[in-house]
Amino acid sequence: MISKEKIVATIEARYASTRLPGKTLLEICGKPTLELIIERLKQSKFIEEIVVATTVNPDCDAIEKLALKLNVGCYRGSEEDVLDRVLKAGKAYNANIIVEITGDETLIDSIIIDETIEFYLKNNYDYVSNILDRRYPRGLDTQVFSLKVLDKVSRLTNEPADRENVSLYIYEHPEMFKLGSVRAPEELNHPEWRWTLDTKEDFQFLKTVYSALYPNKKNFNSYDVLKFLKDNPQVVEINKSIKQKAVR
Repeated sequence: MISKEKIVATIEARYASTRLPGKTLLEICGKPTLELIIERLKQSKFIEEIVVATTVNPDCDAIEKLALKLNVGCYRGSEEDVLDRVLKAGKAYNANIIVEITGDETLIDSIIIDETIEFYLKNNYDYVSNILDRRYPRGLDTQVFSLKVLDKVSRLTNEPADRENVSLYIYEHPEMFKLGSVRAPEELNHPEWRWTLDTKEDFQFLKTVYSALYPNKKNFNSYDVLKFLKDNPQVVEINKSIKQKAVR
């Protein structure tokens, strides 16, 4: 399916982090984690442009430099108002449809992204994601919505949590927006697993996975990770005890 509307993936990335400062630029297999995310997004059949949405803070200069080096877009905006940052990034790059990705998702899967985008394109939803009924491991989160919807949300709310968590207002108001949910297949039904990057334990987990898979298969997917973890169950234990921060 080919969309006439421009599909842009935004990656929310900043240097500051309460749990793991500088995580976006930490290296795995000799590459910054942000570069690994961009590599994986470039495998999508639908995404036409990738834009790193970072902050105006000087400590994010290196993030912009990396984005330019990798030949992807970069928009710099507010650190706290992430919704505004992503909205303006979308406008700056003439997006019609936004695929929202965060800089934590070092194992993001282009197959899952494309399934989510395709579901959005085939149906009349305002918002489609795989987090409404969370079944995938955390770190494969994919959210798709139009720039028009995000523009509307920006005019409707000034609540700090809504401004920090870009699509929160959308999925918390199903009476206003038509929501579509993509559910994980049974074999990937592991919401208790952390495939995200937020702590030093997460970083150790991701380094272990990448070190095992990346050298032989740069475009490894979620099923490759699944097989590796089934064969090496001790790896899951590395970050099993980490609790996800609540959005509210």
